[in-house]
Amino acid sequence: MPGYVLPVSSAETSGYAPIRIVVIDAEAPGEGLSARRDDGARWGGAWLVVCSGGAPAGIVEVPFDGRDEVPADEVRRLASRLLEGREPHWPEPVPDAELPSATVVVPTNLARPEQLRAGLEALDRLDYPDAEVVLVDNSRGTPAVGAADVVAGLSRVRAVREAVPGISAARNAGVRAARGEVVAFTDDDVRVDPRWLRALGERFARHPDEDAVTGLILPGELETPAQLWFERHYGGFGGTRVFAPMTYRGTSGAGIARRAEVRVLDAGQRELRRFAVYGAGAVGAGANMAFRRTALARLGDFDVALGTGTPSKGGEDLAMFIRLLWLGGAIGYEPAAVVFHTHRAGEDELRAQLHDYGLGFTAMLTSLVLRDPRHVLGLAAKVPAAVRSRWATTSEPAGPPPLGPVPPADLARLERAGGRRGPGAYVRSLRAARGHRS
Repeated sequence: MPGYVLPVSSAETSGYAPIRIVVIDAEAPGEGLSARRDDGARWGGAWLVVCSGGAPAGIVEVPFDGRDEVPADEVRRLASRLLEGREPHWPEPVPDAELPSATVVVPTNLARPEQLRAGLEALDRLDYPDAEVVLVDNSRGTPAVGAADVVAGLSRVRAVREAVPGISAARNAGVRAARGEVVAFTDDDVRVDPRWLRALGERFARHPDEDAVTGLILPGELETPAQLWFERHYGGFGGTRVFAPMTYRGTSGAGIARRAEVRVLDAGQRELRRFAVYGAGAVGAGANMAFRRTALARLGDFDVALGTGTPSKGGEDLAMFIRLLWLGGAIGYEPAAVVFHTHRAGEDELRAQLHDYGLGFTAMLTSLVLRDPRHVLGLAAKVPAAVRSRWATTSEPAGPPPLGPVPPADLARLERAGGRRGPGAYVRSLRAARGHRS
């Protein structure tokens, strides 16, 4: 269930004004929404992230339509409307003694030290009994602010250095340095919810059969059209956003076509649907994922020829998901594990990002085939549907469209154009990785 509601259409969508993001508790939504920003300007509307039982249940988009405030009683009605017909799901908390120890790995190129510091401070305050944070310095040259300065005074955070460029090499270094039974990953442009790690740890404790867990990625801000377009065109991270826990389970068995399928199960382990394993972008993203150390030992390292910081641009997280599911493993999705990501603010940045997503996707497919040639048969059976789904001309979240201007029609074409360059980029990236090892 996507969990999107638009109560009415907005008269303010002809021009863009920033959209306010507000997290509210459905059990106690006691305040109205002001349309006035601290800088004196106006918000164009609001996203209400409605939480119930401590977990996000959905998003209500609220236009102001010239009003200075949406009153508290209307906010309560909107939250109630979102939750109509739903059974409350409030699982019993897991005792601290039953939670696995955890390491959070944050790769960084130190390009945004203030934003990174804010994210690390949030990680340092996490509600978790046995956790550490490993910042992996993957910077080039001499950054304006060094890793030691960024982590100064943070009791849970330590820094390690990885000279080989690329997020995969940095993540592998973080895994080597990790002490926890669970290794969680997030990015340096992300702010985590205070209960993020506890939600991941509780999911692992409740589901010992799951090898990995992903969580919900929400926008940290919607200040520019490009940030909203990313949400509208791409559905944010992980495709169309859902607010119900589920399990993605590989179907390893007789036949490659069967191995290349993923079963999607609800909280009661009832099968909802199946999809091609190559559409694993629906499972989650590297900004919010965690693995058991035992699963990482079985799967091996992240492919250092994939990911940002390499010619392949991306795909390392999807490759790991696919490798796990291909072997019959299970990945849990836990919407209570929330992070807030700062999307690219400029249109040129967004266009480059979507081009690189397409390039990274086909680079990732190339990596899979070179690692295990049986994927040739799996791709022949499954990838046409996966590509059609991923690169549809109109790819929008379920439900009515968000507030704000319609994104340019060429965004989907940019991703397809990048996809044509992925295999060649992966070959160059693989050669560069071999050069670093020699």
